[in-house]
Amino acid sequence: MKLEIEKYFDRLWPICRSLTGNGNRQSFKILKEIVDIKIKEIPSGTKCFDWTVPPEWNIRKAFIKDSKGNTIIDFENNNLHILGYSEPVSLKLDFDLLKEHIYTLPEQPDLIPYLTSYYQKRWGFCMSHNQFCTLDKNEIYTVLIDSELNDEGSMTIGEAFIKGKSEKEILFSTYICHPSLANNELSGPLVTAFIYKHLKQKKKLKYSYRFAFVPETIGSICLLSEKGDHFKENLQAGFVITCIGDKGDYTYKRSRIGNALPDRAAELILEQTENNFNLVEFFPSGSDERQYCSPGFNLPVGSLMKTMYGKYPEYHTSADDKDFISFEVMEASVYKYLDIIELIEHNEKYINLLPNCEPQLGKRGLYPTLGSQKITDNFVDGMMWILNLADGEHDLIDISKRSQIKVQDLYPIIDKLLEKKILKINETKIS
Repeated sequence: MKLEIEKYFDRLWPICRSLTGNGNRQSFKILKEIVDIKIKEIPSGTKCFDWTVPPEWNIRKAFIKDSKGNTIIDFENNNLHILGYSEPVSLKLDFDLLKEHIYTLPEQPDLIPYLTSYYQKRWGFCMSHNQFCTLDKNEIYTVLIDSELNDEGSMTIGEAFIKGKSEKEILFSTYICHPSLANNELSGPLVTAFIYKHLKQKKKLKYSYRFAFVPETIGSICLLSEKGDHFKENLQAGFVITCIGDKGDYTYKRSRIGNALPDRAAELILEQTENNFNLVEFFPSGSDERQYCSPGFNLPVGSLMKTMYGKYPEYHTSADDKDFISFEVMEASVYKYLDIIELIEHNEKYINLLPNCEPQLGKRGLYPTLGSQKITDNFVDGMMWILNLADGEHDLIDISKRSQIKVQDLYPIIDKLLEKKILKINETKIS
């Protein structure tokens, strides 16, 4: 899988994405090779709660040249050089005027910052502070930004859906709005796409699965303005997928609810599969979880990341590149999410159909009749815990935590007890 992820990464990397524009449509065209994405265009000017979809922005070229025609910076060499959503300009100006439109990171002088001005009209360029310090203060510079802001344009969003047995849904939301950033952009949609690819091959799914590929903030707000009531009724768990490709420890940011199904499932899987990981309480900033968890919705949406946004020095800089991420990590992150999904699919409240004392398991072939072996002892131990806690109140996550038996080891025991009709699912849990 990792080689396939890398192949798609290389194709997506040079594309200039933003809140709107042809770069997003080009990215969706590539992702549609993996995911059955349905594209929707939301017209500029559309109201989404307190927000408005901005004009569509497209850029063709942008550069700064000196009076001798030497190129100082060129958008074609690195699309982070342009301040996102810059207005079109064609000017000759001196250094003092130019420097008002140059953005750098003095504290990280070798790096190009990633900056945008979505909702305030301006233009600008980003460059390393070291390069900025070499600019000739006596020069007259030529500046060109060949861009367009179209009030008649639209914002492109994409959704995919896998129908399960239930109308209840699990949501995976990721964003497509950053240009060439590896961990903070492409890791999210690529891991999400390969989760979809694996789930699409499953023959029986209890839940239905929705995948949202949207521009950050305005995209999820528009999605909620359209589907918010549906999510309130049907969403059982959701995850915002971002910053999932670096080599740091896993970080799970809880939902606003704090102990919702995604929180409990993600934390149990991390506890049982990782030596080191970080748990973070919900806070009302960050990525799109802050929209899904806003007080008007308060949906059960968390976020499993590697190193959290803002917590690594490469964040929102040109150093967040291919060298910073690991395709092995991205592959492992797909499987980590699939482990969480498997737990959510299995997680039920069970009822012991023979609750009066211990059932006679030997006659059902579930208890050893001669001696014991470790594998049998483990099976029996798990069986005893399940039968004792199968009172219709404790779910599988509870049973695994209480028994300290890995949840993957409980799956076959549950299946066997259901098969022998000693156990049944509390049907009030799912519709």
